[in-house]
Parts: sequence; structure tokens; C-alpha cells
Amino acid sequence: MSEASARRKPNEQPVLLDTELDHLPPELRWREWMGRVEAVIFAANEPVTRSVLARVVGRNCNLELIIDDIRAELTGRPYELVAVAGGWQHRTKKAFGEVIRAAFGQQGGQGEKELSQSEALVLMCIAYFQPITRGELSSFFGKEVSRDLIAVLRGQDLIASGPRSPQPGAPYTYVTTKTFLSQFGLDTLRQLPDFDALEDAGLLSKEKLLAGDILTGLAGRENRDEEEGSVTEVMEDEIS
Repeated sequence: MSEASARRKPNEQPVLLDTELDHLPPELRWREWMGRVEAVIFAANEPVTRSVLARVVGRNCNLELIIDDIRAELTGRPYELVAVAGGWQHRTKKAFGEVIRAAFGQQGGQGEKELSQSEALVLMCIAYFQPITRGELSSFFGKEVSRDLIAVLRGQDLIASGPRSPQPGAPYTYVTTKTFLSQFGLDTLRQLPDFDALEDAGLLSKEKLLAGDILTGLAGRENRDEEEGSVTEVMEDEIS
């Protein structure tokens, strides 16, 4: 506890931050707002939402323009300001991915466990078809999706329980989380590759997946997959 906190009486309110900065000329006011916004984002361990940033700037401050100006100043730096999971966050640029891996190993210093191919595929299906039950996921692959696999995705906070399904027994469904959006660099689920386009390209078929015919569908594409890459590889490239 800081000295200031220790001296503060129990019911005493903290000093209010001057957000309007009316005493400053417009240019200096804007620079101060930029500094505050970047400082808050830099100090946060997760994407910072608009409502949080609005606490440190004036009522008439355009946060989009502030973000644009901060991004412009970061041009040429190895990191950037990106919109993810409904907020903003500093991220190392992809061009420096190999450098980060060389310094910290495959986990990039983030402590995240790399997903197996089967885990990545199940996560992909949950992302596209949520809310979805474990039974429906099992139909996708023609074999049971284990509770252990679901537990891995839950343990990394990539998925969470959704509403109960109207099916007999009202099984739980699964949905993706903000951590999923953040880890894959997405601001919203609308940024996932368009499923209709993937169907048109012959990469996925919702009907075949739901009917458990995904393996049959892939068998007919064996030769083309050797040339173009498997569905899993394509989707992992799309999502990443």
C-alpha cells in the first residue's frame, strides 16, 4: 500500500483525473491524450476496451483518431497497436516472429502450449459452429471428441461453456472466448475466414461435417490435397 493510500481516509474518494485539459492548447492536449492512451494500453496484460480508454481522455476526444496517430508514430518500430478481442493491444510485428522464437523458444515467451492438429481442428469447428455440443463435434470427425481434448482447450481459456442445447438431456455447448480472439489476432468472430467462401472453394462443407462425412469428403480430394495442402493446414493458415 502506498503512502497516499495509507493516509487516505476510508470514505475519501481518489483525486479525479483532469481529462478535459482545457488549460492546454489543442496540440498539447492531443499529445497528452495520445500519451495517456498508449500508457494505459502498454501497461495492460490484455486488450484494453474503449470504455477503459475513455476514462483518461476528454468527452470530445476521438479515440479512433488517437489510435491512428499512435499507430503512425509506431511505423518502423518492431511492435504495433492492433485491434483484438474488442479492444487494443501492443503486439510484436509478425516479421519479428522468428526473432522472438529464437530468443524465447517456440512459445514466444508467452507460456502458451502449442495446439496439436486435432486440438486445432476441434477449436476451428467450435469457432465456426458455436454454440456446439461435444456430440456434434464428434459427428464432425466420425469418432468421439474426448473430454480430455475439450479440457485442454478450456485450460488455455480458448473455449468456455455456452448455453445448454435443446437436444434431449440438454447437453452443454461450447463457445470461443476473448482469449481465443486475442491469441489469433481477431477483433471479432466476423473476422474469421468467410465460411461460404470456404465452401465454394471446396475446403469445407457444413452439411458433410454435421453428417459425419468429413473423412469421405476428404478421401475424394486426396490427390488435390497433396498439391494444395490439407484442409487443416489451409484453415490453420487462414486463422493464423
